Amino acid sequence: MASKSPLEEDYSCPVCLDIIKDPVVLSCSHSFCKACLQEWWREKELTECPVCKERHSVDPPHNLVLKNPCEALIQEHQIVSTGSEALCSLHAGKQLFCLECQRPVCVVCRDPKKHINHRFKPIGDAALDHKKEVQQKLLKPLQEKLEVFNEVKMHYDLTAKHIQVRAWHTEMQMMEQFQKLHQFLQDEEDAKINALREEEQQKSQMMKEKIEDLNRDISTLSDTIRAIQTDLRAEHISFLQNYKTTVKRAGQLTLQDPQPVSGALIDEVKHVQNLTFSVWDKMKDIVSYTPVILDPNTARSCLILSDDLTSVSWRGEKQHIPDNPERFDWWYDVLGSVGFKSGTHCWDVEVGDNANWTVGVLAESYQRRGSEGGRFWRVGLRDGKYKAMSSTGSGTDVALNQSLQRIRVRLDWNGGKLSFSDRDTDTHIHTFTHMFTETLFPYINTGHAAPVKMLPGKICVTLEQCSYT
Repeated sequence: MASKSPLEEDYSCPVCLDIIKDPVVLSCSHSFCKACLQEWWREKELTECPVCKERHSVDPPHNLVLKNPCEALIQEHQIVSTGSEALCSLHAGKQLFCLECQRPVCVVCRDPKKHINHRFKPIGDAALDHKKEVQQKLLKPLQEKLEVFNEVKMHYDLTAKHIQVRAWHTEMQMMEQFQKLHQFLQDEEDAKINALREEEQQKSQMMKEKIEDLNRDISTLSDTIRAIQTDLRAEHISFLQNYKTTVKRAGQLTLQDPQPVSGALIDEVKHVQNLTFSVWDKMKDIVSYTPVILDPNTARSCLILSDDLTSVSWRGEKQHIPDNPERFDWWYDVLGSVGFKSGTHCWDVEVGDNANWTVGVLAESYQRRGSEGGRFWRVGLRDGKYKAMSSTGSGTDVALNQSLQRIRVRLDWNGGKLSFSDRDTDTHIHTFTHMFTETLFPYINTGHAAPVKMLPGKICVTLEQCSYT
């Protein structure tokens, strides 16, 4: 097929790839053959632009700007097609198309030796057949691929926007948490400094009072000493006459010697000893630690997670979030953020008034897309009955004397045990035994608006004393 000139490409219909016939224009500025556009819309059942997918009205206006140039090009093609190659100059006969040679031939001049046993069609029919073939086998797959690419681009755009929104939301949460810590540290600093200043004020006041008492004693002593010195400077007769008075004055002064004040100094040890540790230890009252944090990137779109990612509830309608490969798209599932492949682990789950829940673990290879499953071990409440279920065996009914509110899950990966118990009564619920080989993720399934929560653990500080031998 001969390549088109730039001028012909400008006036070509994107659907049939031929010069536009009876051109119509959409509001997005793309032009098409009127018949091609109507046929496209009938097949797609959508009045969207075949190029950019923008929606339009069902009755687009004629493109008068393209009408004359397109008709001129079509007429030029017809003149060329009746030239030496397309139409015999000797006979001016009706033209045929050889299906074997894939070229037009004259009815009168065709060479029997060259076209023996060949099949022919009228040039118009052959052109329509070939156009249909190109449209179905070449154009249509490309258009379908373009639709796939556009859909993926929409998904990428949604993902990019979701990244920005969640990053902003996460930043706000982090700032809020750090603000709480900053405020706690500021309050602790103020309390510590105020305690120091209060001690300083008390002890300074005590020393001020003692100094005032001592000044009074010093003044009394000084007055007495000056009086005695005056008596000593008197004449002998006068001194002797006043001797008894002098002795009596000195004897009446019974001041005790001042003593050093114990505990008068600032107790620096009390204020600075293990200061950072004592503040950190006190910080346990305002912080919490949850052994299992839920991963929002695995939650099905109809599940809502709390801001701290410790609880999940079902909302019944999909959120506009990316359909990433890690996300469940069939079951109402969400996984913990960290998987376990060794060791012993324990976490508590509060189901409360939720009437449709399942908790347990899933293997890393569990299928998250579609209805296909994989390895799992879990207990749950369905239709008012408690059941223990696993992919390695049939479900088992669990008989309990009271409804469950909080469940303790213990995973001994190396020992091959997964146990469930009532955390409030320490009553055993069920234990699975299996030689685990894969990474296991904590798991929650819920189909109820009441939240299912991962409970925080208890924070303990243990001090070890070093012994020397």
